[in-house]
Amino acid sequence: MKNKFLASAAMAVSMMAGSAYADGQLNLVCSTQQDWCEKMVAEFERETGIDVKAVRKSTGETLAQVRAEASNPKIDVWWGGTGDPHLQAAELGLSAQYDSPELGNLLGWASNMHDISGGRTAGIYAGALGFGYNTEIFAEKGLEPPACWSDLLDPSYEDEIQMSNPHSSGTAYTVLATMTQLLGEDEAFKYLASLGNNISSYTKSGSAPGKNVARGEAGIAIGFQHDMIKLAGEGFPIMIVSPCEGTGYEVGSVSIIEGAKNLENAQKWVDFALSAEGQEIGAKVKNYQVPSNSGAAMPKEAPDFASLKLIDYDFATYGSTDTRTKLLVRWDEEVGTN
Repeated sequence: MKNKFLASAAMAVSMMAGSAYADGQLNLVCSTQQDWCEKMVAEFERETGIDVKAVRKSTGETLAQVRAEASNPKIDVWWGGTGDPHLQAAELGLSAQYDSPELGNLLGWASNMHDISGGRTAGIYAGALGFGYNTEIFAEKGLEPPACWSDLLDPSYEDEIQMSNPHSSGTAYTVLATMTQLLGEDEAFKYLASLGNNISSYTKSGSAPGKNVARGEAGIAIGFQHDMIKLAGEGFPIMIVSPCEGTGYEVGSVSIIEGAKNLENAQKWVDFALSAEGQEIGAKVKNYQVPSNSGAAMPKEAPDFASLKLIDYDFATYGSTDTRTKLLVRWDEEVGTN
């Protein structure tokens, strides 16, 4: 199965040669965990007989690629990753309108993405932000566990925290948008600049900080709770925290690219991704997001959204290109990366 996940350069060469545009094929970029991508592709191919050429990229990378290739798309479907970049692609006319027959089975927060985007994307799962800390490192260094966003500014955490870069990572952009909504824009950037004093690394991928903390390479990771729940379930010494002030969340989404060469097959992928059957595949490879199809079984390990203090995340505003551009410019000017 891993040979389906081509290196980006090899994929591009194949597509430019035209061989990937034949009947019975599909060109996919996925922005979820690699194991989930692979399992989805395998099940879809088994179900449909369609040959999927797939590559895994973060949401920021994918949005940049889709923009660069607007006049000659190499991608048919973009599956997974935070919803904000999918909404930005929709706003720019880079994704195609499609009303899947599965729409009527979606929960409100998922169909809302379809409504906001003018039918150009739809929600496939939800996941809440939080942080995780390595219990062995904390015990060894005598550190107090964090409970709130404000705790992460404690000087005792200097060089102990990792988060991803909002230019490449939808996870980090969700952090940026969440803090702006929690604190107001000016106070959010003061917070993020102060937090930078404790950041040892801004990673390219949103899931990387959790993996690094699980391996003992850092003390605290900022990311999505479901990613860290998976690591804890695999036996790593990581404790997950939902911040006391409240936290933001993602609605992972799926979009067909405008001008897709394999449109009918792309629509079949969306139908499968929105189906209860398709959404239950994640838990089979220990990915514990909340599914958007009301008929899909809820993984018992998934965060209980009813018990979390979630902000009223404004997807319309923070999914807009203007807002994203403004926040990323300010990030570069006032926070940066080290």
